[in-house]
Amino acid sequence: MRVFLADDHPVVLAGIKALLTADPEIDIVGEALDGPGALRAAIELRPDVMVLDLSMPGLSGMDVTRQLLAEFPACKVLVLTVHEDRSYVRKLLEFGAVGYVLKRSAGEDLLRAIHAVAAGGIYLDPAIAGQAIDSSANRQQDDGPGRAADLSEREVEVLRLTALGHSNKAIAAVLRVGVKSVETYKSRAMDKLGFHSRVELVGYALGHGWLAKG
Repeated sequence: MRVFLADDHPVVLAGIKALLTADPEIDIVGEALDGPGALRAAIELRPDVMVLDLSMPGLSGMDVTRQLLAEFPACKVLVLTVHEDRSYVRKLLEFGAVGYVLKRSAGEDLLRAIHAVAAGGIYLDPAIAGQAIDSSANRQQDDGPGRAADLSEREVEVLRLTALGHSNKAIAAVLRVGVKSVETYKSRAMDKLGFHSRVELVGYALGHGWLAKG
């Protein structure tokens, strides 16, 4: 898989590269030390996965994620950061990121996370995942086990792909239906579940095992 790295600390970047180059399935196609450079290079190189620091000079990792996925939604953005604030996780999930790994866990979890998101899944650092989706998990428990049964198979598939960060256009191509049909399925299913954001949807999807594969 083609991976792009972005971190403003050269020593950290070198450590990440050393870790990833040990995996024969990973090809590091580029790197950047600032936000604007990361955004430009990723749009040009179109990697499968971008490993991105949140605190980047010139343009934050949050803004890089939002702008990159607006231009190149097929990229899997995996954030590698020291920040453990769940508000960061929730915003990044809303922007379409599919991975969040804490730097203190990188030695054990980064390779696993890269493979998970490249395969179409979502990876949230275990130390932060519970906080990030806590409200959704609570709602899921309150709703009872029969809630998913109210959704049609097509609605489940649309929501699953939405949770994974796919655009309406991409979902339409995968399911071979019109974009308007995807919008209808999504709207109807979100209404059934009472959800208003992708964060709620991701929590629900994780709880129901929808995100194990792409």
